[in-house]
Amino acid sequence: MPEDFDPSAMIQRFRERAEAVQRRGMPPIEGPDRKEFIRQAQLDFQDYAMLGDAEISLDDGVLTLRVNLRPQGT
Repeated sequence: MPEDFDPSAMIQRFRERAEAVQRRGMPPIEGPDRKEFIRQAQLDFQDYAMLGDAEISLDDGVLTLRVNLRPQGT
C-alpha cells in the first residue's frame, strides 16, 4: 500500500463518480442497448453512492468500509 494513500480522498472520489453517473448524458442508442445502458448506469450510481457513504478506517494496513444498508431512521 502506498504511503500517501488517503482513505478519505478515496471516499470523495466515489462520491464524485456517483455524481458523474447522474450527470452523464444518454448516448444515441435504442432498444435493448438503451435498456442495458440505463440498467448499468443505475448499478454504477448505486455502487458508487454506497461506497461514497461508507464509514472508512485504515488500521494496521487493513482498509475497512462500513456501509449501513438499514432504512433511514433506524
